[in-house]
Amino acid sequence: MKRFLMLMLLMVLIASGCSRPEGKSDKVQVVTTLFPLYDFAKRIGGEKAQVTLLLPPGIEPHSFEPRPEDVVRVNHADLFIYTNPVMEPWASSIVNAIDRGKVGIVEGSKGIALLPPEPDPYDPQHEAHAKADPHVWLDFGNAQVIARNIQDAFIGRDPANKAYYQQNAAKLIADLVALDQRFRQTLAQCPKKVLLHGGHYAFGYLARRYGLQYISASAVNADAEPTPAKLAELVQIMRREKLQYVYTEELLSPRIAETIAKETGAKVLMLRAGHNVTRDDLARGVSFISLMEDNLRNLKTGLQ
Repeated sequence: MKRFLMLMLLMVLIASGCSRPEGKSDKVQVVTTLFPLYDFAKRIGGEKAQVTLLLPPGIEPHSFEPRPEDVVRVNHADLFIYTNPVMEPWASSIVNAIDRGKVGIVEGSKGIALLPPEPDPYDPQHEAHAKADPHVWLDFGNAQVIARNIQDAFIGRDPANKAYYQQNAAKLIADLVALDQRFRQTLAQCPKKVLLHGGHYAFGYLARRYGLQYISASAVNADAEPTPAKLAELVQIMRREKLQYVYTEELLSPRIAETIAKETGAKVLMLRAGHNVTRDDLARGVSFISLMEDNLRNLKTGLQ
């Protein structure tokens, strides 16, 4: 099946004639996979870049499958930015099908050590779901590394505007440092330190950075489902820790969180992992920083 897909992609590329469209802008053309990369690239590239998001709005990225036209679109770009091979395993089909002599391939999390997935005794196949936790941007120290990697990619493609990209990246990194400080100060004052999440294992980096105990219903794989025994344990933890809130996440069904809430009398709050956003979010001009500020407000409420 993969060989057939690759052949189809290559045929589309040949049919499209791998040259750029006529009248192409002088701006650096960038295609990114996930929303944090899109937002960072827009801020760093500024008026000298045209940045697009590969994922359609509202699509959950773990199960995304690129289309032939996505490959053509990337092949017409100057830079293709993805997070890492664990987060977007489907990105390899794009990288293998494009002209790598023309398109700069940027692994956004280069230089970041991935955390191993947390063991789950209720999920014997857990290790097979993922060999690492790929949600690196939710540690805001890692987010700064990603910003620098994107800055370096812009400079490599457009060295004449090096100072411009460095200035924009410095502003973004300063905002991420300030965001990190607000999280530290706020969460340090919260009496509760247990973050219980009725979704897939996405917030391990955030929890580690701020000294929280993170418990999720499912493994790193967004398609995983908790067993009845795991659900029963989560209900017991909610009651033992006297937690009044359970968290759900965007783009995935809130069913598990709602079930836990119904069993315990708790309320459901949203945490945004930020992989992707909705069409309404894009229209409102949300940013990675604003999404994380929403998270901080909900964490402050839920951990009181």
